[in-house]
Amino acid sequence: MKTMMKTLGVAALGLWAGMAQAADDVTLQLKWVTQAQFAGYYVALDKGFYKDEDLNVTIKPGGPDIAPAQVIAGGGADVVLDWMPSALASREKGLPLVNIAQPFKSSGMMLTCRKDAGVETPEDFKGKTLGVWFFGNEYPFLSWMNKLGYSTAGGPDGVTVLKQGFNVDPILQGQAACVSTMTYNEYWQIIDAGLKPEELTVFKYEDQGVATLEDGMYVLEDNLSDPAFVDKMARFVRASMKGWKWAEENPEDAAMIVLDNDASGAQTEEHQIRMMREVAKLTAGSNGALDVADYERTVQSLLSGGSDPVISKKPEGAWTHAITDKALN
Repeated sequence: MKTMMKTLGVAALGLWAGMAQAADDVTLQLKWVTQAQFAGYYVALDKGFYKDEDLNVTIKPGGPDIAPAQVIAGGGADVVLDWMPSALASREKGLPLVNIAQPFKSSGMMLTCRKDAGVETPEDFKGKTLGVWFFGNEYPFLSWMNKLGYSTAGGPDGVTVLKQGFNVDPILQGQAACVSTMTYNEYWQIIDAGLKPEELTVFKYEDQGVATLEDGMYVLEDNLSDPAFVDKMARFVRASMKGWKWAEENPEDAAMIVLDNDASGAQTEEHQIRMMREVAKLTAGSNGALDVADYERTVQSLLSGGSDPVISKKPEGAWTHAITDKALN
């Protein structure tokens, strides 16, 4: 009897030790501040999807002076979210970032213009001032202007580029005919400021054939040679995509989860619900695996930036399906 009790005790101890085994830590660096653009990750955290995969995930918000590439280079994150133009530019400069998953299928980038500034078609850009985000976000715009054959140095047959801050003031204050906006964010700031949709002309980069991939997951190439890291990332991607699909189907609840995680208190319920509904249109159709045709289109766009292309040659090894194959099968 004593031996049996001892055996049961050892078995129980072993079971307890297995249960108490620490979950794997993962640190995710966002591209921007806490908002519905990143809802899938907050949902996966809130709903226990990461916990179900034996992961302890820390989500670090970004901001205007936080560059995801610098964070991962300095060891501050295991995985970062970045736009592909920025990631490929970083790779060419020597930081070996690799895309392991692509939750965003479509681009949310737009140029939003005032009709009373005389802009109805791309031909009307000539001689106008256009607001453009820089810090890596200007690349699709420069490719588009090159495709149209417009100089970005001003003049009657070119366009004048205004370095736009992360707001829409130039279009409201008459400093620019058009400004850069995202479908899920700044466009609505213009509407909230009093302009009506019928007073605006919107050019989606997706429709103009110059869209580049946004909000992909990137890791450092060296880490992919570690089977334990690959396994951890596969679990992370699987749980994250579960979070994204839940967010797509439950936009209002997902927005509330985002608000619960917004330590700044800067976000509003109405804006986040609206943002989540728009973001859901961009993640729709993605299971997380990078579409190679979308990648090739992005590379072509970046190589055709006129006299100042984003990248000078086609990248090698800039993406892998190894993680999503493991995560999805």
